[in-house]
Amino acid sequence: MNKKLLFQCKHYMTQFVFDTAALEDSPFTLPEVQTLLDGITVGGHTLSEQNLVLNQKASWEKLFGLIEAERFAVTKEVACSLQDLVAKEEALDWGCFRTGNVRISGTEYTPPKAETLDAKWNEMIGKLGTIQDTKVRACSLFLQMARNQFFWDGNKRTGRLMMNGALLSEGISPILVPAKAKLEFNTKMIRFYDNGNESEMIDFLAKYHVDFG
Repeated sequence: MNKKLLFQCKHYMTQFVFDTAALEDSPFTLPEVQTLLDGITVGGHTLSEQNLVLNQKASWEKLFGLIEAERFAVTKEVACSLQDLVAKEEALDWGCFRTGNVRISGTEYTPPKAETLDAKWNEMIGKLGTIQDTKVRACSLFLQMARNQFFWDGNKRTGRLMMNGALLSEGISPILVPAKAKLEFNTKMIRFYDNGNESEMIDFLAKYHVDFG
């Protein structure tokens, strides 16, 4: 663990939460996110919009805590513990793999059936073990979690947390897709869902390692 890097990440929390929420179409501005994280309710927003932001804060704090305690691992248990905070009061159920089937808007691709998810997780872990480059392996983890849709909701958010956990645990700067890149991110993700080819998305994500200067 790189203590300096983790310290920098903690102090960048508002930006982490804002950009993560923005990719989920959150209407909160950066100053509003900061105000909410400071414990002050921001008017003009629904409770669900507020909870989405606060859930991101809680899930990032959970990830940082796991890294700090050197307890982060690419396991189903860790992924479920993060998704438990990511999608709290938002999904049909949270903190566990979905028990029914889902679809992804904008693509003809159909995620695996619920009864195959444990096998799909193990298959994913096996494939990740063949990737030598840490950054590529972390990005692939996110992409496969998104494409398999292990949860009822919060799959991309949970996948990005797992990706960044894999990076931070190796002392590598996290990847944070900025709000301004949302359209490009969504467009390339739809292509990835359709064809399963990770290359374009890995190149895209590689541009957004956080530079703390």
